[in-house]
Amino acid sequence: MRIFIASFLSYFVITLSGFGQTAKPVYKDSSASVEKRVEDLLARMTLEEKVMQMTQWTYGKNANPNNINDSRKKVKPEIGSLIYRSTNPAFRNDIQRKAMEESRLGIPIIHGFDAIHGFKTVFPIPLAQSCSWNTDLVKQSCVITARECKIAGVDWTFSPMVDVARDPRWGRVSEAYGEDPYANAVFAVAAINGYQGDNLSDKYTIAACMKHYIGYSLSEGGRDYHYSDVSDQTLWETFMPPYEAGIAAGAATVMSGFNDLTGVPASANHYTLTEVLKEKWGHDGFVVSDWGSIRNLVDQGVAVDRKEAGEKALNAGVEMDMVDDVYLDHLAELVAEGKVTIATVDEAVRRILRVKFRLGLFDNPYVEELPESKRYLQPDDLAFAEQIASESIVLLKNDNSILPVKANVKKIAAIGPMVKDSLHIMGFWEGHGEARDVTSIYKGLKQEFAGTKEILYAKGSDFDGDDDSGFAEALKIAKESDLVMLFLGEKRNWSGENGIRSTLALPTIQERLAMELAKIGKPLILVLSSGRPLELMRLEPLADAIVEIWQPGTMGGPAVAGILSGRYNPSAKLSITFPLAAGQIPIHYNQRNPARPMGYYQDIPKEPLYGFGHGLSYTTFTYTKPTASASQIKKSEKLIVRTEVKNEGTLAGKEAVLWFITDPVASISRPIKELKYFEKKLIEVGEKQVFEFVIDPAKDLFFYDKHGNKHLESGEYIVEVQGQKLAFELVD
Repeated sequence: MRIFIASFLSYFVITLSGFGQTAKPVYKDSSASVEKRVEDLLARMTLEEKVMQMTQWTYGKNANPNNINDSRKKVKPEIGSLIYRSTNPAFRNDIQRKAMEESRLGIPIIHGFDAIHGFKTVFPIPLAQSCSWNTDLVKQSCVITARECKIAGVDWTFSPMVDVARDPRWGRVSEAYGEDPYANAVFAVAAINGYQGDNLSDKYTIAACMKHYIGYSLSEGGRDYHYSDVSDQTLWETFMPPYEAGIAAGAATVMSGFNDLTGVPASANHYTLTEVLKEKWGHDGFVVSDWGSIRNLVDQGVAVDRKEAGEKALNAGVEMDMVDDVYLDHLAELVAEGKVTIATVDEAVRRILRVKFRLGLFDNPYVEELPESKRYLQPDDLAFAEQIASESIVLLKNDNSILPVKANVKKIAAIGPMVKDSLHIMGFWEGHGEARDVTSIYKGLKQEFAGTKEILYAKGSDFDGDDDSGFAEALKIAKESDLVMLFLGEKRNWSGENGIRSTLALPTIQERLAMELAKIGKPLILVLSSGRPLELMRLEPLADAIVEIWQPGTMGGPAVAGILSGRYNPSAKLSITFPLAAGQIPIHYNQRNPARPMGYYQDIPKEPLYGFGHGLSYTTFTYTKPTASASQIKKSEKLIVRTEVKNEGTLAGKEAVLWFITDPVASISRPIKELKYFEKKLIEVGEKQVFEFVIDPAKDLFFYDKHGNKHLESGEYIVEVQGQKLAFELVD
């Protein structure tokens, strides 16, 4: 009785004190924990509202020509997410205000966008960035991208892509960090940390989305959207490590892939999406389908119609439906039929709401509306864009040290379709980058050599076709010059999504132009812009130097000119193999040993033209033989391996040191060698730098089996740096 009276009096007092006021729901209380807010809001939602949260539409122009079904639907205030294609924060705030004020519960929209390598300030493509071997640069590029995104009203980027890419015919190799699992893992973590910062709710942070989970890059023949025959062993040792590292780093979201993963499509794969991602790794964010990948389950033959496709995708673990409207059209019916439980729906919505709360969208749903002059392309960001581009450019060949350009060169012929280009140099997925904001190679050369060298220009040919009418002008200025620079390459859409090529060779017209110029006998510098490794077996003998600039972005021109002049000393090394010819594919550094050494093509050398880790400098670095802190260690101990690198040349330079491990004999066959650590340092002329690799057996010497279990075996191991090897023993 006393308890009842006390409770009644307490209620009476609270009621009187709050008379005329409406109690604030827990989900609107910023002082409450995220989990309490999520559960409170979830309990208030109808099934229709939940389904809307699981639905994503587009708003604005569809920038991807492969996605032809742009719905451009009128925004409903209850929608969960929009792919937002605008740079105007006021426009975005108007849409968000509609969600906050016109929906029953006021749930904010999460706005996503494909900011793959920049938003307005376009950085080099990810493949190029990985060749820098500089995680600080990759992270900072994502910090800048996140800020430009947030200023425009974008909360979420569909990046990074961490599909280990070993078939350069596949166009999306340009979006990956190369052919190595460890490199992809390290750069994935750098990108996630750049986008998400220390706290997702900070002013200029956005949610990252790792993609395309999983095995997408192994599509047959490099053909996009096709079947991926991925063995369990390959799945775990090659494709899983970057995702596992990214989840451990706190990646907010994951995107399921288009590909059919060995008979069970990635967007309907319960094992990868739930058993591994959620249960084994503990990911508590959400999974979004790729564009149309749920309805594609019908095309892939695992669902009879869109309704069954939705059932399979959601039950497998795909929480948000990108543009399909499959969940919107069929989920309520699936719940009523018992084919999808309400608990499954609730868990999906719970994950989506959790990310929204962590982003701070409920407490700060609107973005700052800065004047356009203060939003994008800021001077410091452009300076950084030039720096990362300069460290991503790979010097592949430099006979007789023809580069950097010597003082006695007075006239330079700049020839080729890339010289004055301002579009293709940005690459695919250029975000909101515009050609008018790009500093072209021609402008970069004019600025770099102003007052010291004359730049003569001729286009020579287009990127493709058979019009050679420009050859004559190109040959004329080449004869008048002391040095010929030939700028060839790919158009932006020759790589990227659906940028599939049957050959890695440049079009015949470009090769013909190079051959004609080589006949003149002047020194020839071949500068290549591409989104993939190229086949150069006909071009390589013609050139005195070859420079791979990839697709360097907004400030590509000054970066390229700076490399050619020597203002920048090249420091990039390949993160992906350049085959001699496409017939060598698959060819990557970490293949397994054959049963017999003669098991290679008989009509072509077995070695690639340029292997993983290849990259020249304008200075000379020498490595001492590696030394180790012991010759034998236990599994619980660590081994310190060192090498000393000296700059014996005449220019300061940065050197990336790559450390590899070989397990010669194991219970299953192991790759020839595997990258386990890398580090990059500036070394002044005459200076020595010590590079150190601390080998942790539990982290660096284990291998996965086909079930994803980790094994650490005793025995001999070999550590390798710059071709020099050192053996040590691991004991129990």
